[in-house]
Amino acid sequence: MPVTLPETLPAFDILSREGVMVMSPGRAATQDIRPLRIGLLNLMPKKIQTENQFARLIGATPLQIDFQLIRMTDHETKNTAAEHMEAFYRPFAEVEASGEKFDGLIITGAPIEHLDFAQVTYWDEMQRVFDWTQTHVHSTFGVCWGGMAMIYHFHGVRKHLLNAKAFGCFRHQNRVPASPFLRGFSDDFVIPVSRWTEMRQDEIDAAPGLVTLLGSDEVGPCLIEDAGHRALYIFNHFEYDTGTLKEEYDRDVAAGKPINVPINYYPSDDPARPPLNRWRSHAHLLYGNWINEIYQTTPFRIEEIGLDPVAGR
Repeated sequence: MPVTLPETLPAFDILSREGVMVMSPGRAATQDIRPLRIGLLNLMPKKIQTENQFARLIGATPLQIDFQLIRMTDHETKNTAAEHMEAFYRPFAEVEASGEKFDGLIITGAPIEHLDFAQVTYWDEMQRVFDWTQTHVHSTFGVCWGGMAMIYHFHGVRKHLLNAKAFGCFRHQNRVPASPFLRGFSDDFVIPVSRWTEMRQDEIDAAPGLVTLLGSDEVGPCLIEDAGHRALYIFNHFEYDTGTLKEEYDRDVAAGKPINVPINYYPSDDPARPPLNRWRSHAHLLYGNWINEIYQTTPFRIEEIGLDPVAGR
């Protein structure tokens, strides 16, 4: 089944060419089913790239997805055309005022790791978003900075600056194989990592209600379940395309910034050779499992989201 996207959104043609099932809103309206309503609060500079990455993953399930793009209200992006933002994104303040509800919400990372949370210009609104999810979103997925920020907001767990950037493809372990979010997962696999901060396992363990599902001996906890807030937090980047780490590496090299060759990414760690994607299947498993769990537990009447914390179908 398809993900519903505007026909003029770049992702519509890109994903169609890749074989992902996409459908226009007009076509979706003729089907006698309720699609899952999934929002993407996109904090990344390259909005279109990020839209494609997440739409690709959530559009690979047998369910119809109504994909909605959201931005922070007063923050203006410098890397995406204003026309694109005006055509496809709604400010959070508008979404909040409408009272509408979502089956799922993805909150992306943001290139502001070096800042304390309170120093982020949109932090006050970000905290409103987190609180709003508890009454208007059935399940929230915080990614990288978005996940760290949610854990800090709800549990007071802090992020810590690293001495060097964690950059490359690192081995991770499946810590809770029985979790419904990890159906089909191998015991050991790689995930792309690109961050200057970390959250520490002992501090997560000390926070009631948090369970680490995926972790790495090299780069620490990765995927955290917060059942009490109906949320998942992931600090690494299953959604990355094959070339995303290469783009980041080439950018920093061109700018003269100190950066190591991404670990375990290029064959023989040789940046002259094309990188290999060794995480794609697990990326589809994780986001497919998340969508399936939403489908199994979200109220059939979307307006009932938030009325009962354990609402089921």
